[in-house]
Amino acid sequence: MVRTVQALILISAVAAALIPASSRTIERLYSTGIYPKIQGVVTPITNLVPFAVFDVLTALAVVGVVGLVFGGVSRAIRERRFQPLGTMVLSLATAAAAAYLVFLALWGLNYRRVPMIERLVTDREAPTTEQVVKLGLQAIQQLNALHTQAHREGWETDPRDSARLLEAFRFVQRRLGDTASAVPGRLKMSIYGPYFRWTTVDGMIDPFGLEVLANPDLLPYERTFVAAHEWAHLAGFADEAEANFVAWLTCIRADVPAQYSGWLGLYWQIGSEVDPENRQRLWDAVADGPRRDIQAISDRLQRGQLPFLRNASWRVYDRYLRANRVEEGVRSYGQVINLILRSRFEDDWTPVRRPSTSPER
Repeated sequence: MVRTVQALILISAVAAALIPASSRTIERLYSTGIYPKIQGVVTPITNLVPFAVFDVLTALAVVGVVGLVFGGVSRAIRERRFQPLGTMVLSLATAAAAAYLVFLALWGLNYRRVPMIERLVTDREAPTTEQVVKLGLQAIQQLNALHTQAHREGWETDPRDSARLLEAFRFVQRRLGDTASAVPGRLKMSIYGPYFRWTTVDGMIDPFGLEVLANPDLLPYERTFVAAHEWAHLAGFADEAEANFVAWLTCIRADVPAQYSGWLGLYWQIGSEVDPENRQRLWDAVADGPRRDIQAISDRLQRGQLPFLRNASWRVYDRYLRANRVEEGVRSYGQVINLILRSRFEDDWTPVRRPSTSPER
């Protein structure tokens, strides 16, 4: 009986990974059907827990793996045969397969939904370098204009306390996702905090507990955009570019501190995509106030990172994204620029949906 169950779990995991599924079917049945109901139950519960549930799951996984390995090796040595090692490997594979199936059911299938670019009206082809630089200069203009007021008003320690940010997040979800509003997650500290610092990761969501884990070193003007990015993931926008797009649209519709955080996040992304000459061109246009903020972020990243671990971590994440059918891998972060420059907007930066995919009013 046990072997039969293990075989079914392994076969199911392989089938789930390899069998193609219609993105429109995933969109209709899962991303705008089942998943919002799951998130609407799970996130409010984990929001009440003061610690990261993912930390507990990590500890349990480590204990389980160590227990299986120690038990299998000990038994093999004691009995002087290899069969216990085979049993151990099968148990580990089954556990990994079961975790993968749970991952898909709770959140991971969102990687397979209809791409954002197919839901929006687009007016142009891939943007030119000059168009990207022009968008960067627009971001800088906003940063220069908003800096003083943003710092005077300040940022909420918990972004969920900003009523305007929450309303903006709800509006963007309705406009882009055809779903009920996702529950925003509290930014939690985690045992992964040092890892985030060493690898320059700003945050992540726990795909099992549907909670948000944040880098403990984030500066106040970074937290709003990072929170909105992770909330976008909680809303089912798994693709990194789409999460950046949702986060930017959310921030620029909220109060001045959030707008500043949103334009700062976009500037940072554009700066990482252009060549050194144009990066300097953008930098030269930044006023003293935003320049100090950008330098502070750069100093934070440089101070905490371990380059060898950072590079290895991003390579692993690149493979993870590609395994989940994100063809660009980590390069998908930069595709937010493509989304912004190709999409048609109304006057207030409201994206225009294609008629066949527009949300019901």
